[in-house]
Amino acid sequence: MQGADIYQAIAANICRVIKGQEQAVRRLLAAFVSGGHVLLEDVPGTGKTTLAKALARSIDARYQRVQFTPDLLPTDILGVSIFDQRDQNFHFHPGPVFTNILLADEINRASPRTQSALLEAMAESQVSMDGVNRPLDALFFVIATQNPIEFHGTYPLPEAQMDRFAMRFHLGYVRADQEVAILSEQTHSHPLESLSPCVTRDDVVALRRRVADIAISNELKHYVVALIQATRAAPGVLNGASPRASLALMKASQALALFDGMAFVTPDHIQEIAVPVLTHRLMLDSQARFSGASAAGVVEEVLRSVPIPA
Repeated sequence: MQGADIYQAIAANICRVIKGQEQAVRRLLAAFVSGGHVLLEDVPGTGKTTLAKALARSIDARYQRVQFTPDLLPTDILGVSIFDQRDQNFHFHPGPVFTNILLADEINRASPRTQSALLEAMAESQVSMDGVNRPLDALFFVIATQNPIEFHGTYPLPEAQMDRFAMRFHLGYVRADQEVAILSEQTHSHPLESLSPCVTRDDVVALRRRVADIAISNELKHYVVALIQATRAAPGVLNGASPRASLALMKASQALALFDGMAFVTPDHIQEIAVPVLTHRLMLDSQARFSGASAAGVVEEVLRSVPIPA
C-alpha cells in the first residue's frame, strides 16, 4: 500500500466513529506518523477518548487510559519494582506507559511530579527506573487531554512539558446534522464495538518511515526557521517557539505531504499545520494577554508577515 492509501484507510475507519472531525483526524495522524505526541484541549463530551480508542482499534494497537488525579503517583504510570518473597528478588511490573496508544486523561489534574514522569517517555521513548533503561514500543504515542475551562484542582503544564507535545488542538462541537447522526448510530450500541483494524502494524511502521523520505527544499527549511524566529520577535511574546518546534513543524508538514500523495513539501503544508504546532509553545506577556491577544493570533500574523518562498 502507498503512504496515501494507508492514511486514507486509517482516517476513513476513524471517521466511521468520529463524525465531522476530518481536520482533527488529519492532524492527529500527522503527529502520530511523524513521531510526535498530541495535547487535546477541549470541554468534556466532544469525543477525545473515543478518538484515541478509534485510532488504537484501527491499527490493532495496544491501548491504555490513565485518569490523572491529584493523588496519582509516577509509579502509577511508569510501573514499580515489587519484592518477591519466593526468589528474594525485586521484579519490575510495567505501568500503563508500556503500550502503543496512551490516553493521559485530564493530565493537568495530576501534580507536577507525576506530570513530569511522562517527560522522558515522551522525549526519549524509554523509562529509566532502578538504574535500568527500559525502551518503549516503537509505536508509543501519547494523547493527553485537558479541560480549558476548569482551573480548580488543576496544575498548569510547565513550559518544558508543553514543548514535548508536537501539537495542541481541539475538536469542538459538530454541526447539528452530524450530532443527529451520532444519536442515530448509538441508539443500540456504540460504533466502536464494530470497529476493526483496517491496516497492519507493519503498514503503520512503514508509513512512519516514509515520512522521512518526503523531500523538503532548503528554501522551505529556511521558511520554517523564519516562522519560528518571527514568533520570538513578535510583540507581546515573552518566549517564542523553540528549535524543537522547527523539527515538529518540518516533520508534520512532511506527513501532510505524504497523506496528499506528494513526494515533497509545499508552503501550504507548512501553513496548514503551523497553528496547532506552534501556539502552545508561545508565552505572552501580561500586557498582551490583558489586551486580548492570543498565541494563535500571533502565529496567524507571523504566517501573514513572513514571505513565502517563490
